Amino acid sequence: MNRKRVVIAMSGGVDSSVAAALLTEAGHEVIGVMLRLWSEARPGHLSANRCCTDEAVAEAHRVAEILNIPFHILDVKRLFKREVVDRFIAGYMGGATPNPCLYCNRYVRFGWLLDYAQNIGADTLATGHYARIRRAVDGTYQLLRAVNPAKDQTYVLYVLGQHELAHVQFPIGHLSKAQVRERARELGLPIAEKPESQDLCFVADGDYRRFLAEWAPEIARPGPIIDRAGNVLGKHKGLAFYTIGQRRGLGIAASEPLYVLALDVETNAVIVGTATELGGNELIAARVNWIAGKPPEEPIQVTAKIRYRGQEVKATVRPLPDNRAYVRFERPLRDITPGQAVVFYQGKVCLGGGIITPTTGSLPDVL
Repeated sequence: MNRKRVVIAMSGGVDSSVAAALLTEAGHEVIGVMLRLWSEARPGHLSANRCCTDEAVAEAHRVAEILNIPFHILDVKRLFKREVVDRFIAGYMGGATPNPCLYCNRYVRFGWLLDYAQNIGADTLATGHYARIRRAVDGTYQLLRAVNPAKDQTYVLYVLGQHELAHVQFPIGHLSKAQVRERARELGLPIAEKPESQDLCFVADGDYRRFLAEWAPEIARPGPIIDRAGNVLGKHKGLAFYTIGQRRGLGIAASEPLYVLALDVETNAVIVGTATELGGNELIAARVNWIAGKPPEEPIQVTAKIRYRGQEVKATVRPLPDNRAYVRFERPLRDITPGQAVVFYQGKVCLGGGIITPTTGSLPDVL
C-alpha cells in the first residue's frame, strides 16, 4: 500500500469521523483538523458557529483519541467572515440569493485548508463529503456523484478544479448514510446517531432575514411591489425579505395568486406576477467553473440542477465569453433564482456549473 499523509477535515459529525476512521484503517498517516468559523454573537443564542460548537469540538477530539490520530483546531474566523459571510450579505444587497456553502468550499475548505495541508507536507486533504473522484483516460480528474444519490453533494463541489481534485479525497463517497452510521457503531464512535445540521451555520437564531436586516440595514428598506407593466400593487418590507417564487406574505389582494418574479435592486422594487409568468426555460450563468479545466468547444447536452435538492432537467449548455454560459432547459422551471448555482451533469460525472445571473441588473462582483 502507498502510505500517505492525509489531513482530514473533522466537524464532530458522523461523516467526517467515519472518513477519518477509513483512512486510518487503510494505514495512512492521518491528521485531524477542525476549523473555527465566524458566527454572530447574539444574546440568548449559541455564540459559536454551528459547524464548530464546543460540543462538536469535544466530539471531534474524542473521535481523534479513539482513532489515535493528532487533532488540531485552526482559527479561520476572519477568513470565513470575509469570504463567506460578507459575500452572502453582498449577494443579497445585489438582489441575489447566494448559497454560502459554495463560498465556504471554494475559499475556505478547498482553498485555505488545502493550502494548509500542503504546507505541512500532506499528500491529500480528505473530507466527509458524499462524492467520488476518478482519473479519466486522458489524465484529467473527474468529479463523480456519490454512489448513494440521496446524499450526493457534488452540487456544492462543482467549484473544484483539476488542482483540487488531484489533492483531495472523499473516503465515504461509495457508502450510503446508513452504512456510514453502521461503520460508526462498529468502530464504537460516540457520534454514530448524531443528527445533521441544516441551518445557516453563522446565523445565531437561524433567521437569515433578521440577520440581513441587522448587518445590512439598507437591505430592509421598504419599496414598491409592482407588476411587469410597472403598476404599483403594494409595498414591500425590503428586498431581503423576498425570494423568487414566493407567494405568501406579499400582502396583496388580487383575483389570482401572485408570485415574486424578480427583485430589482436599481429601483428597490419587488416584481410580481401570475404563475404563468413565473420562471422560464433559459438562463445565463456567470463565474462558470468547468471541472475539466476548460469549456467545451461546442454546445453540449446535459442534465442540470438549479437547487441542491432540485430535480435534474435535460438542458443544452452553450459556453460564452468571460466564463459565462447560456443554459436552455427542456421544459420551463419556476424557481430559477439569481445567486443560486446551476450545475451540469453527464451521467454520473459532474461537469461544473456557475452562478445564475439576475434578469435585471447584474450579478454582484463578489459572487
